Amino acid sequence: MRHIFALLCSFLVGIYLVPIIIRAALRIGFVDAPDGRLKHQKKPVPYLGGMAVFLPFIVTLGLCYPFQNHILWLLLGITLLLFIGLIDDLRVLKPSQKFFGQCIAVLCFLKGEFSLKTEFFSFLPNVFLSGFWILSVVNAFNLVDVMDGLCATLAISSACVFGVIAFLAGNYQVSVLMAAFIGSLAAFLWYNRPPARIYLGDSGSLFIGGFLAAIPFLLSWNRALFGWSEFADANFIVAGVLRPLCEVFFVPAVVLAVPLLELGALFVIRTRMGLPFYNGSPHHFSLYLQRKGWSKVKILWFVAGLSALFGVQAIMFVLGLAPFKIHLLIDTVLLAFWFWLVY
Repeated sequence: MRHIFALLCSFLVGIYLVPIIIRAALRIGFVDAPDGRLKHQKKPVPYLGGMAVFLPFIVTLGLCYPFQNHILWLLLGITLLLFIGLIDDLRVLKPSQKFFGQCIAVLCFLKGEFSLKTEFFSFLPNVFLSGFWILSVVNAFNLVDVMDGLCATLAISSACVFGVIAFLAGNYQVSVLMAAFIGSLAAFLWYNRPPARIYLGDSGSLFIGGFLAAIPFLLSWNRALFGWSEFADANFIVAGVLRPLCEVFFVPAVVLAVPLLELGALFVIRTRMGLPFYNGSPHHFSLYLQRKGWSKVKILWFVAGLSALFGVQAIMFVLGLAPFKIHLLIDTVLLAFWFWLVY
């Protein structure tokens, strides 16, 4: 019942609040104007989507979620990312300023113990890997937000998979958290679907990325859930390194595969073209597909379906329904299909 309440409450609050936020953004002129280069919308679109997702989510948590110390650090981290994005939307920050703000938010996550904990690695490597993971996911969602409904669709797909994994593991506090998040995203997507009436902006994409990056550290990765039989007689390096890294990073990386593929592809493309990675350019996968004649709705269905395939595979891995080699083969096929289709 708490799951249903969290989902419906955040959705209904979002459906009520988003039109109000749209009118407020238009009234104060907080809009994204077309520039003819990367922004081709016909008219200015309100740019307060981050608040439209954040407020229903926070209201719902206040009503049905038991707050604890580490959850407060999570909320502090995503709130910092939200306001960094708002400042960037209102007055464009320098890349160094934006990155510095992201690092401060990452410190909040790490302070709340949202970090890798393994006996093989010492404290500093654990913290470094965790911080690098959070920054990567935050920027992946920031980069993928270049088309109506795209970031929200990917976030809903990822949140559903994390919610299912948490529910199967009996971690109901996290699954309720995901239900509240999914409801607020679904309400926002209703107004953000093509043609969008409101955009996420950097505030929304940074907040969403930070939240989804931190969720894997909330889950209890019980090794009984994993099919590690093929590693039973493995050497120390496999047992000490691959196992904890796969448990904490393999499943989340598969769940968030599409945004992370966007991040990696843009880094390679812009580097090869001699462009600074942090500068905008028309090399996003969604723009490639649009130039091939794909409609925005078709692209959304495509990424939702592909994310679902990755998500099902991640759940199969958690439940140990196939050997690790089979999962690597599935991932290789999906990645090859992705690069062939897009590039």
